[in-house]
Amino acid sequence: MSLSLIPGAAVNRLRRGIILLGFAAALSLAVGATTAHAADAKAASLTKEDLACLECHAKPELEKTLANGEKLSLVIAAKGFAQSVHASGGCEGCHSEIDLKDHGKQPKAIASKRAYSLERMETCRDCHKKTVTQYEDSVHSALVRSGSEKAPLCSDCHNPHATRSAKEKSAGGPEPVVCQKCHQGIAKAFLTSVHGRSGDEALECKDCHTTHGIKAASLGQNMKGQCTSCHKDVSSTHAVWLPNTERHLEAISCPACHSPGTTRRVNLRLYEGGDAPHQSAEKVGVPTFVKMANSADATGSGLDARALWSLLQEFNRGNGKSKTVLRGRLEVQTGVQAHQLGEKALAVRNCDTCHKEGAASFQSVSVTIAGPDGRPLRHDASVGVLNSIESVGSIGGFYAIGSTRIKLLDVLLLMALGAGILLPLAHLSVKLMSERRRRRQAQAAASETSEPRK
Repeated sequence: MSLSLIPGAAVNRLRRGIILLGFAAALSLAVGATTAHAADAKAASLTKEDLACLECHAKPELEKTLANGEKLSLVIAAKGFAQSVHASGGCEGCHSEIDLKDHGKQPKAIASKRAYSLERMETCRDCHKKTVTQYEDSVHSALVRSGSEKAPLCSDCHNPHATRSAKEKSAGGPEPVVCQKCHQGIAKAFLTSVHGRSGDEALECKDCHTTHGIKAASLGQNMKGQCTSCHKDVSSTHAVWLPNTERHLEAISCPACHSPGTTRRVNLRLYEGGDAPHQSAEKVGVPTFVKMANSADATGSGLDARALWSLLQEFNRGNGKSKTVLRGRLEVQTGVQAHQLGEKALAVRNCDTCHKEGAASFQSVSVTIAGPDGRPLRHDASVGVLNSIESVGSIGGFYAIGSTRIKLLDVLLLMALGAGILLPLAHLSVKLMSERRRRRQAQAAASETSEPRK
């Protein structure tokens, strides 16, 4: 249609529309050009040597057969490396040992992917000393030292050729959380918990477990401290309805009451006393606890009261002032349950959950010591160990009124109460009888003296 056939006002509107469309298209092209230019500028910061390396390592079939038969892919995405935090150091920053003159011509023996990853961790230390030190004090590093083939190494969580800065907030910036690679069940449970489905306020694994210095969750009061770091008023809010609040918070883990439908157990943990009480721990290569527990539990049916006492005696033999004791704590059965935290309204508030005879929470009992990596080494104890008079000296510090009832103590208590009532009554009765007798004697004596002499 010719513009001459359209009214003037309509023509003006059409022209303005065409101009706006053209401007939008130009702006889009400009943005695209700017983005492309930024990527090119990033890639341009790489040296000729780096670009030569990336050109060769872009071949999709490039791989190396290792000594154990594994195939190690040598393909590196050029764009990913150019945008990574390691690009500024170039290839030589981590691979200074490579001589480009004979690289690829002289085969290098590599035992396995795992062995190569362990070897490359020393390169990470050159720039990340603090982070590597934190990692070496973690449960993951302890597992590596104990010979675990599954414990994560640097490259299991970080792609060294595409690592983005944790400070980047743009799409595709920081690396995604990779804990679920090993902890799938826990990750799934966490997503359905009150902390995992809180929208913008949802927590991440690192918020409670830290990023690199991860400790065993069951070690000491580790996770309780993480809970109270956010829930600072936990003591005052519980004190409104919970008697003896501090004792409850000490002896009961948070998930034991805040994970709906959970199953619980009593964990009797070995502690070393003295000036600075701390949780007992096994040393690497010295399975003392396992050996002693198996010896005390000769039948394999679980440690009874006598066996538990025998175990403590063995630990205290020659310890001097550092006396080993048992500290009881009520906790959930599994790590998955510990991450199923529900809404506050679903928390347990019924005292009968624990304080009644035969309470389900007290039907599973274990004795534990921290292993060399911090994770607990467990040995089952018999349920009756909580209700035996012989356990008073072993677990006297863990007592739940109504549940850990010791029948003999009940009898002794009733006898003491009876004695406390009957003895004063008997004393009063004897006193009254004595006073009456003395009164009669006094009256008899008085009557004798008042009679006239003949």
